[in-house]
Amino acid sequence: MYLSGGLLVDEGPLFQAVSLHYSARIIQYPFLHLPLHFLSVAEPPRMCVCLIIVLFFPPEILRIIQLDLDLKYKTNIRELFEEFDNFLPGAVIGIAREMQPVYRHTFWQFRHENPKTRVGGPPPEGLPGFNSGVMLLNLEAMRQSPLYGRLLEPAQVQQLADKYHFRGHLGDQDFFTMIGMEHPELFHVLDCTWNRQLCTWWRDHGYRDVFDAYFRCEGHVRIYHGNCNTPIPEA
Repeated sequence: MYLSGGLLVDEGPLFQAVSLHYSARIIQYPFLHLPLHFLSVAEPPRMCVCLIIVLFFPPEILRIIQLDLDLKYKTNIRELFEEFDNFLPGAVIGIAREMQPVYRHTFWQFRHENPKTRVGGPPPEGLPGFNSGVMLLNLEAMRQSPLYGRLLEPAQVQQLADKYHFRGHLGDQDFFTMIGMEHPELFHVLDCTWNRQLCTWWRDHGYRDVFDAYFRCEGHVRIYHGNCNTPIPEA
């Protein structure tokens, strides 16, 4: 237990399990191994991140939107909140698909062993994983879901990581991607226009031939996401 950014942190079994498989101490992202990067994973009383975070999410807080800082809004954020009304029974999180072949790369061994898998493939037929830049968290549903609760158990985290030979570095995004491969019913998939990611790093690092299949997004953009320090259009 220690102080991080003014918050009391408890590196309990859940944090240790998810950080082992879904974070990396790399120079480009030195913060990705810290407990705060998993803040959206668990709701009290299962919170592995910060003990005092319970104060921020009392039982009467039912739903929140979690947003990255590198976003530009082109519509009223109230419209995003209305997406909660589209959740199907059993869904606990609203999140958009990842728009680069990052999980095609991360799941390479599983894909090699399972050549017909949808895991890591491009949309609409494939499962490209999620991007956590824009998320709708139904806290009430997270608290009440027995399935989501089971998936937070360290043994379950280990079991899924072993099944998919998974070792990521993007924190909660990796965790949600992993459980989404097994249990898509937990997620309401946001349209790409709610999280129009602009990063093209993977296009120049081995995946140019398939990049456009992941990066394509049609429709009026409502939120731009300038991930990996990508400039956001002014217009």
